[in-house]
Amino acid sequence: MTRAHFAAVAALAGLMALAACDRPARGPEEPAASKASAFRHDLPEDVSGYYIPTEEVRIDNWRLHHVFMGQVPDFIAWRDGERPAGFAPVMIEFEDMVGPPLENGNRRRLRLIPAAYDVTESRVRVQALSGGLGAVSFDGKLDQGALATARRNLGDKGVVLKGTLKVGNRTFNNVSMRWWAGD
Repeated sequence: MTRAHFAAVAALAGLMALAACDRPARGPEEPAASKASAFRHDLPEDVSGYYIPTEEVRIDNWRLHHVFMGQVPDFIAWRDGERPAGFAPVMIEFEDMVGPPLENGNRRRLRLIPAAYDVTESRVRVQALSGGLGAVSFDGKLDQGALATARRNLGDKGVVLKGTLKVGNRTFNNVSMRWWAGD
C-alpha cells in the first residue's frame, strides 16, 4: 500500500469514527421503532374486505384463496404493537386443494401473517414467510373506483386489486382480484 493510499484510508477511518460519535446510542425504543416501520399504512378510506382471485393461482397443492385487509383501526393497533395470534390487518390465505377435507367439509387453509406491509388507498404491498411455501409477497394496485362500485353492489365481479404474487421462486404477474365484504 502506498503512503497516499494509507493516508486516504486513515483519513476515511477518522471521519467514520467522528460520525459514529455523533450517532445517538441505541436505546430500547429503536427495535420497536424499526419494527413499526415495517408496518406502514396511509388509508384515509376504508379498504377492508376479502380480495378474491378472479382466476385460479396455484402453487403445487396450494391455491391462493384471498388477500384480507382489515379496517383502519386494525392497521393502527397492529402498528402500535397489538398483535393478536392468528390475525393481522393484512393477510394472505392459501387453500390446500389436494389434502382431505376437514370434518366440516372445508379445506385446510394456510394463513400468512405479514413480516412487513405498506398499504395505501392505491397500493398494497405485503411480505410474509411460510414454512411450506417459503417467501411470499404481493405487490398490487388498488382501484378505488372499482372498489366503490363493488361496495355499492355488495360484491362485484369487477377487478379491484391487480398485481404480482411471488411464492418462493415463482412469480405470478397480473393476478386480478375482486372484492367481497365477507359474512
